[in-house]
Amino acid sequence: MHRPKIFVSTLPFGEIDHSPREALHQTGWEILYNPLSRKLTPEEVAEFAKDVDGIVASTENLQPLIEANPNLKIISRVGIGLDSVPLALCRKKQITVCYTPDAVTMGVAEMVIGAMIAMTRYLPQSDQMIRKKKWKRLIGKRLEHSVIGIIGFGRVGYQVARLLTSFQPQKILVNDLKDKTQELETLRSVSNLAIEQVEKNIVYQHADILTLHLPLSPKTRHLFDHSVLKQMKSSAYLLNYARGEIVDEVALYQALLEQKIAGAVLDVFEKEPYQGPLTELENIVLTAHMGSCAEDCRFQMELQATQEIIRFFQNQPLQHEVPWEEYAFQSSLEEIDLSQ
Repeated sequence: MHRPKIFVSTLPFGEIDHSPREALHQTGWEILYNPLSRKLTPEEVAEFAKDVDGIVASTENLQPLIEANPNLKIISRVGIGLDSVPLALCRKKQITVCYTPDAVTMGVAEMVIGAMIAMTRYLPQSDQMIRKKKWKRLIGKRLEHSVIGIIGFGRVGYQVARLLTSFQPQKILVNDLKDKTQELETLRSVSNLAIEQVEKNIVYQHADILTLHLPLSPKTRHLFDHSVLKQMKSSAYLLNYARGEIVDEVALYQALLEQKIAGAVLDVFEKEPYQGPLTELENIVLTAHMGSCAEDCRFQMELQATQEIIRFFQNQPLQHEVPWEEYAFQSSLEEIDLSQ
């Protein structure tokens, strides 16, 4: 009987709780781990996993691996994003794809709310000033008196809006490809929230805080470029907890340097680990792709991805297989004009 060979590329893995590692090793299969203690390049993943049967994967682009490894039978994503997984190619090669869509949601949503408060009340700036022996009480703006823009209203975007109900913002402006009438009505009914779905340019022009929760696709790559950033208020803040490639980092650097917008928070970058010029600026907060790094979220992501790959090779029913809608949606994104 063939003994499955599994590669775990994601980091961290099994640090908060050893259960995912223990579950894998109890199978008696051959288990290999990311040996470089950092995010792997697509080429490195293809090399380290060139002959495995399954992979517990992070956000690496898996196309080179899929093309190079004829033995690959399952990809179990630790997380929700599928932009790094070419679903059409997986379907063609009969590779099963699973993910953990709900485990990460609240970890990211709470971090977004924290970033909104930190930036609008000048917490990073005050910290920097005190460290330089300067004492100044900076006066900020409460969320209740702010217009919040949410681009992308899926799991995370919805939960950000739900958490904002306690703050009762002046208005929440939502943009999404899909009609979100039902979700907006739910939020209005339970909290009397001032929220509406509008075109992107309305969000750009009116938001005091603009948070991104879009999937990455050919149409969303560098969506936030010079032309979009110049539409934003000079007092506005941009938050990206989605995918780094959605924001043109060169354009953002210029906008922040020239104070075309007030500030930004980036948790994701075009190339990670990030060491670029944005580190030179004081009006931006940079974090190391930590949206999902809450203890419970991280544990559930790792455990669910591990359990799914075990179910697959033990011929048990899968619980988190990527649904057909995601395959269709990924294909459609290349055709849809997201500039509207």
